[in-house]
Amino acid sequence: MVETLKEKLEKNKLTIGSWITIGHPTVAELMLQAPFEWLVVDLEHSAITLDAAQVLISTIEGGGRTPLVRVGENNQALIKRVMDLGAHGVIVPMVNSKEDAKRAVDSVKYPPVGKRGVGLYRAQKYGEGFEEYKKWLADESVVIVQIEHIDAVKNIEEILKVKGVDGCIIGPYDLSASLGIPGKFDDKRMKNALERVREACRRLKKPLGFHVVPPDHKLLQQKIDEGYTFLAFSLDFMFLGAKCREELAKVKR
Repeated sequence: MVETLKEKLEKNKLTIGSWITIGHPTVAELMLQAPFEWLVVDLEHSAITLDAAQVLISTIEGGGRTPLVRVGENNQALIKRVMDLGAHGVIVPMVNSKEDAKRAVDSVKYPPVGKRGVGLYRAQKYGEGFEEYKKWLADESVVIVQIEHIDAVKNIEEILKVKGVDGCIIGPYDLSASLGIPGKFDDKRMKNALERVREACRRLKKPLGFHVVPPDHKLLQQKIDEGYTFLAFSLDFMFLGAKCREELAKVKR
């Protein structure tokens, strides 16, 4: 039996996905040709609308993979809507405290665990599958908190201890920016921050995630070797742009 993403996170097994920022189902279909286990529909740094997100979620799910959504903010109304669209879980940006983490979990889970309002839409099979969905939500829905500010690093243990948080993923660009060194990943301050998060995940046996933005398999392998287990590998336009430049450069040479 194939393990679900939730089961892999609980066992801290390596799982690799990627990011979608172009709001067309063809992009999802193309990325489904690669063995990514999950794909994230990005609502924070893209022009993707909720209508387009629903089509992408459906496409990813139809391809037998796990659709996640990175929401634009830790907003109960927005998280509720993407979950009702059929997302299997959310990645929530700027979770800097245990209160932020609890708000994210509350927005995904129904009472008594959370505070999410109950409605009937695609996720609940338009009313026909509510009981089934209620059980699935309790057992399989995923909440990943994004660690992308030095305040989150300082509060990392409290954040990870919040019941319902399945793991974290580091947003390297924003984290470095919060340190005043945007994009300088080799700076000692950045390395120290990453080590603090890594150590907390190790102690608490929580999945440690990272978004490897450049489409370079060597960088991905490096993170695997460092112990990261929830890894996002690049994103749609990066893969496209890099391949265009690479092949044309060969012709010019």
